[in-house]
Amino acid sequence: MNRRNFLAASAVSASALAYAQTGKPRRVGLIGTGWYGKVDLLRLIQIAPVEVVSLCDVDSKMLNEAADIVASRQASKKRPRLFKDYRDMLKERDLDIVEVATPDHWHALATIEALKSGVDVYCQKPISVDVVEGQAMLAAARKYKRVVQIGTQRRSTPHLVEARDQFVKTGKLGKVGLVEIYSYYKQGARTVANTAPPENLDYEFWTGPAPMRPFNPMVHPRSWRAFMEYGNGTIGDMGVHMLDMTRWMLGLGWPKRVSSSGGIMVNKGGTANISDTQVATFEFDGLDVVWTHRHYGAPPDPKYLWGATMYGDKGTLKAGVFSYDFIPDRGEPVHKDVTYELDKYPEDDKEPGIEKHVAPAIRHHMLDFLAAIDARSKPVADIEEGMISSSCCILGNMAMQLGRTLEWDAASGRIKGDEEANRMLRRPYRAPWVHPEVKDV
Repeated sequence: MNRRNFLAASAVSASALAYAQTGKPRRVGLIGTGWYGKVDLLRLIQIAPVEVVSLCDVDSKMLNEAADIVASRQASKKRPRLFKDYRDMLKERDLDIVEVATPDHWHALATIEALKSGVDVYCQKPISVDVVEGQAMLAAARKYKRVVQIGTQRRSTPHLVEARDQFVKTGKLGKVGLVEIYSYYKQGARTVANTAPPENLDYEFWTGPAPMRPFNPMVHPRSWRAFMEYGNGTIGDMGVHMLDMTRWMLGLGWPKRVSSSGGIMVNKGGTANISDTQVATFEFDGLDVVWTHRHYGAPPDPKYLWGATMYGDKGTLKAGVFSYDFIPDRGEPVHKDVTYELDKYPEDDKEPGIEKHVAPAIRHHMLDFLAAIDARSKPVADIEEGMISSSCCILGNMAMQLGRTLEWDAASGRIKGDEEANRMLRRPYRAPWVHPEVKDV
């Protein structure tokens, strides 16, 4: 039995044992009841005896719809309590686990408050919208001795774990000198007029520490990722997964230098303001990892719209969310497709909008999280790993904006010899929200 299967089995048995001994399942709360919050939460319900006690969202319609779904799916059939303010939910002190699945600009404040309340946290990626937020989140996790798993579930995706074990760890790939990571999903320019926010949404609260801008229907409930006010563009959304997967597969820490170029090259005049083109280079010792995204044009390989290609001196490994291909210099190539586990979890097929390929990965990721909670150990996507991968993508955007290479000092958590860039490590917060600092958590 390999480590992943062992941890998964251990998590199930430990959860079942705790439930048998106490008669009480783990108590769970969710902050952010949108698409991915529900996807994650329903996977957790599938694999462990948990009770979803509380849900929190600033959209009352979304909140009530999520409560109905959860009540229909959890064993008790109880409807969770509903909150608009995450601080009120956490004040109840009746939770063991909190998932933070808000838009990215809320991750830091919600996660730090949850850690202070004494719970373990599952936080969606990227962990933060600026580097200092991530540093403060890591400091809080360590100070309060909590387990934090980040939603970079490529580390738990079964076929990618297999690829790492079979081709990287065994040396069959050889010495890797270059990794290309990429996303070629098309996203054309759209012009959408601003409107008044819907009555069910507290837009002031939704905006929170981000800059206030007129409400646009693209922003809520799902396309906020197309705006730099709330996230870090395509590299922060899609790139963080593939950079994190590469770091995990190859055992990489921080890069020494980050450079980047790009911008809105084609989709000009649309409502969104993220770049449609970007190339970023992360320089590690003896290895460059190069990110590319384009929202237009044909992909180099239609089978790998989103993934990583690792070039070694013994072979090449292509790894994506749907499959992997290993092409050795000598011998027969190896191909593996995703399995969706619909035979075990047919309810996956009944959830509109779920990306079925992520369901097995999230289940395994949740099992790893539970195992770490029981052992009081670091999970596979510990918050420090999430902080490194997220910060690298943020540095990529900073390098593109500044038009120069940034030299990173991992020991100090700052950029060497560039005070203008160092000031950008902390985004301004909109009052009355206060930016978290390492010394204050």
